[in-house]
Amino acid sequence: MLISRTPSAKPAKNGRVGSIDLLRGTVMIVMALDHVRDYFHYGAFLYSPTDLSRTSVPLFLTRWITHFCAPVFVFLAGISARLYGMKRSRQELSFFLFTRGAWLVFVELFILSLFRTFNPSYPFFNLQVIWAIGICMIVLSALIYMSRRQILLIGLVLIVAHNLLDPVQVSGKGAGAILWSIWHQPGSFTFGHFTFSVKYPVMPWIGLMAVGYYFGDWYAPGCDPVRRRLMLFLLGYSTVAVFFILRIINGYGDAARWSVQKNAFFTFLSFFNVTKYPPSLLYLLLTIGPALLFLAFMEGPLNRWKSAVVVFGRVAMFYYLAHILLIHLFALLAAVLSGYKASDMVLSAGVYDSPGLKGYGFGLWVVYGVWIVLILLLYPLCKWFDRYKSAHQATQWWLSYL
Repeated sequence: MLISRTPSAKPAKNGRVGSIDLLRGTVMIVMALDHVRDYFHYGAFLYSPTDLSRTSVPLFLTRWITHFCAPVFVFLAGISARLYGMKRSRQELSFFLFTRGAWLVFVELFILSLFRTFNPSYPFFNLQVIWAIGICMIVLSALIYMSRRQILLIGLVLIVAHNLLDPVQVSGKGAGAILWSIWHQPGSFTFGHFTFSVKYPVMPWIGLMAVGYYFGDWYAPGCDPVRRRLMLFLLGYSTVAVFFILRIINGYGDAARWSVQKNAFFTFLSFFNVTKYPPSLLYLLLTIGPALLFLAFMEGPLNRWKSAVVVFGRVAMFYYLAHILLIHLFALLAAVLSGYKASDMVLSAGVYDSPGLKGYGFGLWVVYGVWIVLILLLYPLCKWFDRYKSAHQATQWWLSYL
């Protein structure tokens, strides 16, 4: 393979790397599609979009493409942590990671929970990707005192070996079940008025962020861009190849085996229908491999369209908060226009588990239409905040936490 000497992905004066922000921005846009589907598609209230016995091909692919989002967020958060620490002491980086991780856990519990439910009594806490990134950062704040190779080894062990724990199930609502759910087994726990749904057990995510932290050195100012692109290509293709080998064998790496379906296309879908909760080894191979190839292909100057996408990647936390709030507001309006009460969108569980919304929902064409409108509305908001952040980050410390 010939690797051309395209302009490198050097950090800009503000420390940003264009290809990283472009990848992050791309998955931010894709992520919003899945969250719009949750609040607008009629099927979200009836069955999983990856249930091959009930789904359609367009619905399956609408859900499947968003599988790339969470792994890319976590992996890039690890790279960004390494880049942030290059001009700071290890103690300063550790403090930042710990405090930002704690802040993200707070955001998931009290800001995003409110945006998702519009219920100030907080009956339902859905612990998703922001929670997982927060816990991973807290753990990484301690791991950074190890050598890079030790961090890489720990990360790879957590990613590769965690499926060995799949047979271990801890039932009940006691401390052991809660801790095991946080670590490896998704679960839901109710305590009086409050329900906690752990969708993102942290074991493999910690491993992925640790691996991302190791690869942050590939974007150090002195790194040869040609060598970096070559390594990204080789590692990306190798990761995808390992996925295909393991998936064809249909053995280790994912508890959900692929099988022959009613036709060839659905068999093809079964092959790629990997497990996200918790993220299986095959799930991470399938998503991170293409992400590495994306980083390799997208090094170089940004054109007009890439620059627009980069805006979302530069203000990812602001985007995440804003898009959840807007989607729920749009859904409230859609419910009222469909004959439901506004209070039906004040939730005590996930939107798809709300009995007051029985019969609510629209086809995929509405989902895609709302998604496009949402992105068009978010762009000027994110561009404004990006400019504000760039102009004031040196003097307003809190902007580093958004």
